[in-house]
Amino acid sequence: MAGVAAFLATSHQAAAGPALLTEPATGLVLYAEDADLPWRPASLTKLMTAYLTFEAIRDGQLSPEDVVISTTLSQSQPPSKLGMPLGAQLNVDLAVKALIVKSANDVAIMLAEKVGGSVESFVEMMNKTAMRLGMTNTKFVNPNGLPVFNPDGNTEAPEQAVTSARDMGLLANMILREFPQYAGIFALTEVRIGRRLVTTHNGLLKSYDGADGMKTGFVCAAGYNVVASATRNGRQLVAVVLGERSGAARTIRAAGLFEHGFEIYPWKAVLAPTLATWPVETPEGAKAPDLRNIVCNGRKLAKMVNKEGKKGKRPALGPGHRMPAKDKPAKGNKKKPIQADAGGPAR
Repeated sequence: MAGVAAFLATSHQAAAGPALLTEPATGLVLYAEDADLPWRPASLTKLMTAYLTFEAIRDGQLSPEDVVISTTLSQSQPPSKLGMPLGAQLNVDLAVKALIVKSANDVAIMLAEKVGGSVESFVEMMNKTAMRLGMTNTKFVNPNGLPVFNPDGNTEAPEQAVTSARDMGLLANMILREFPQYAGIFALTEVRIGRRLVTTHNGLLKSYDGADGMKTGFVCAAGYNVVASATRNGRQLVAVVLGERSGAARTIRAAGLFEHGFEIYPWKAVLAPTLATWPVETPEGAKAPDLRNIVCNGRKLAKMVNKEGKKGKRPALGPGHRMPAKDKPAKGNKKKPIQADAGGPAR
């Protein structure tokens, strides 16, 4: 296929998680793989935190120049975070940039307390908004997507955030359609906050020609997630990738989805369903998987080809499972080729 010259040539290639490729302007679904399976959103949660902040500004309840304040609760959040001292202030404009670029867990709490009055009230707002937007497989439990632990601090509580590739696609599309004035925030690769320069975790912004947003997410249980946007020849697409084993893998798969989408769009758009008309198909009793033993403990995922050489449920050459040929950028890619990153804290 033009623009995607090779796939991951390794005997240990793993079955990937859910994926979705849509066009925000029309809602067309150009590719979907397990798009209604429940999944842990991790920091993709912050897209909803940003959406509610944008709504509050639009409705006159908040100004970009208003300030959010570092509290005891925000300080208690683990990385990734700004680590501001108690009582420190940040204006809303910079707070949203820190939320998206740095994926700052403490800033998510600060915004939630400002917009909702309390984290609990803000989470209620998040879930009501998800319902209004048609995010039928989504439930939020906090503004940043971090796991919720039992009082012992060592084991996860039964109730955790959950979403799906379809739902994250819906949310991303609504952000881009309702609040185009904030598109530049999602495209930032770095932002200066005081004396600190914080940089993005989104590898696509540095490696894929046309990439212009949006948000990454990672916790061990979820794997590496990304909601990404890219524009070529005036056409913008949104890719959702969930459950990859590394930051590099999610970047590669999202890039493959974009290459696939830009190539097949002229004929696929004629027959493609839309997110509004495409029936939700969630298997009965399905629950979000826990990838901690796979992503963070070094265990291998199930292979896509069994010992007899027969294909598994997912095609080995499905869109988004390919990568550019070694040392050669993808077609039209003038940025540096996609490379592995070093991982890092939850983000």
